[in-house]
This record gives sequence, structure tokens and C-alpha cells, in this order.
Amino acid sequence: MSTARRALVLVDVQQQYFDGPLEIQYPSHDQSLPKIAAAIDAAVAADIPVAVIQHTMGTDAPVFNPNEPGFALHPEVESRKAESWKSVVKKYGSVYADTDLEAWLREKGVDTVTLVGYMTNNCILASAAEGETLGLTSEVLSDATGAISIANDAGFADAKTIHTTIMAVLHSNWASVASTEAWTQSLTAQEPLPKGDLGSSAVTGAQKAGQS
Repeated sequence: MSTARRALVLVDVQQQYFDGPLEIQYPSHDQSLPKIAAAIDAAVAADIPVAVIQHTMGTDAPVFNPNEPGFALHPEVESRKAESWKSVVKKYGSVYADTDLEAWLREKGVDTVTLVGYMTNNCILASAAEGETLGLTSEVLSDATGAISIANDAGFADAKTIHTTIMAVLHSNWASVASTEAWTQSLTAQEPLPKGDLGSSAVTGAQKAGQS
């Protein structure tokens, strides 16, 4: 296997996700935030480029308002931030939509993007899926991301179901999903993470469904 040329992309690790209706529920931010910090430290130690993303909904919005405290990066990220990091403000789910992140990644020779942060059910999912169309390999760290429970006219799903389901969906096609520990080990070994595929995921899924 060829060596992955990685960048770590910190997606919306903002104060908005640490209390209120958007508070991350699974894995809880008490669990995922230390993993995000560990991923940052591992990336810095391995001299991997880091990009930090913040979401905005504009100055009139009740959430992700750049003039309000919820827009700020969590101190665990802010305290680690370096001048070499790429800073991006986005207004769509995907980190690539209407931003210059892709151009920065190309300049750095990056072919593999490691996604950590929030939320699993929105910006992580959207970013991993769009990465495929850009020819970028995506990695998602399952314990350094997190979801919320959602309910609407289409139904209800709790945060654990959402997170674990999306991780399985991503690993079947759009991303290599792994723990922060496994990813850190892959950095040391200078190897890509193993990736699932839709065919084998479908066969194994059918087998498990038949056993239930």
C-alpha cells in the first residue's frame, strides 16, 4: 500500500455543541473531546497539516452566530491552535462547499483527509460523502466524533443509533472508520487505514439479518 498523505480536519469543535439543544450526546463530548485533543497532538507530532473549521449561520442567527460565544472553538482546540493551521469558516454541511479547503489540501499534496468533530449526522457525513467526488480518501475517527438525537415528521432516532449506523454506512463506502488509537498507530506505521466496501458489507449484513 502507498503511504497516505494526510491532513487532520477539525470539524466544528465549537462551544455550540457543548450545551443546549445541540449538545453532543453520543459519544458524549466528555468522551469525544479528549479523543479530538489526542488526534491533534498525534497529528502535530507527525507533522501532519491541520485545518480547523467553524460553522456560521450569520449574525442574525440564534446559533452559530459569529458574534455569540457559541461560535468560538472549544478551549481544548483553541489552546492548541497554531499559525500553520488552515482556518476555514463554512456555511454548508460539507467542509468543502464554498470554501478554499480543497485548494489548500491540493497545495499540501494531501490525498487523505481525517475528519474529527461534530456532528456525525450532519457535517461529518456530508464532508466524507463529498470527499469521494473530489477524489480524496476520507477517514473518520468514530470516538472523536459525535451525534445528537433527532425527531421530525419523518421519524425519531436516538444519538447512539444515529452515530453507530452512520459509522457503518460510511465504512461501507465513503470512509475508513477507526478509533483514534488505531489511527495514531497507522500514523506511526505510515500506513493507510483499512476500508470496507459495499459488497462485503451487504453480504455480511444479509447474513446477520438472517441470524436475527
